[in-house]
Amino acid sequence: MTLKPDVEAFFDEATSTLSYIVIDTVSSKCAIIDAVLDYDPASGKVSYQSADKLIDYVQKRKLEVVWILDTHPHADHLSAMDYLLDTYGSAGAKTAIGQGITKVQALWSDKFNFEDEFKADGSQFNCLLDPKETFKLGNLECEVIATPGHTPSCCTFRIGDALFVGDTLFMPDGGSARADFPGGDARTLYRSIQTILSFPEEMRIFVCHDYQPGGRAMEYETTVGAQKADNIHVGGGKSEEEFVELRTQRDKTLGAPRLLYPSLQVNIRAGRLNPVESNGQIYMKTPVTKS
Repeated sequence: MTLKPDVEAFFDEATSTLSYIVIDTVSSKCAIIDAVLDYDPASGKVSYQSADKLIDYVQKRKLEVVWILDTHPHADHLSAMDYLLDTYGSAGAKTAIGQGITKVQALWSDKFNFEDEFKADGSQFNCLLDPKETFKLGNLECEVIATPGHTPSCCTFRIGDALFVGDTLFMPDGGSARADFPGGDARTLYRSIQTILSFPEEMRIFVCHDYQPGGRAMEYETTVGAQKADNIHVGGGKSEEEFVELRTQRDKTLGAPRLLYPSLQVNIRAGRLNPVESNGQIYMKTPVTKS
């Protein structure tokens, strides 16, 4: 019998991001998925209100944090992974991400001209997770499922009867993630979505973003069956060619995420800020392109 974890969602309105605490109710062990580090690009100020909400909840429920997971290196919000590791690492919590992170690190560390000491080998994370690798969260069986397309490193975490899909799928009325970032690919994304939709229809799906189409209230939980039937980009048996055409045309209309550059600089470092420079200051870099 597949055990059912308790899932608590936390919505960051500034970035429309959902973070999750996933709990094995028998052992009170938990995983934190896709935590947000607050960042104001105008002032350069980093703060911790969003992550502190997770910490407060863990304390209130008397939980033990075992895993700090990111589904991929997000391009629209900074990861609070390192801040949470500072809080829970001494008690044994580990940070983890899919092994495809090394491809993203190699690409973006070059674009940002990172320091020579930076290694694009994933060593900034405690664990790199292989596709189909399994791990335990208390009594819950967890599985890593490679779902690239949005980025080369995207993965879905199956924890008990729940799938945490990152940006690969949104709620059915929101469709799917863009595939036009460097290393992204619409055809690969379609095939990854089909992998998710191959699970039993009753499997729960938890999305990483909800942009509240039409102004509706925020939603974050759906099912494989609902996505197969109603997802506006892949539902109703849409073919790969139909999806690629739709996704490609839609991506052409999208601008860069507001926090693209600061997010990627931090997130490929496992949530760490750039190194302190000789004047004692930390900087975020913005590549400049001449038209």
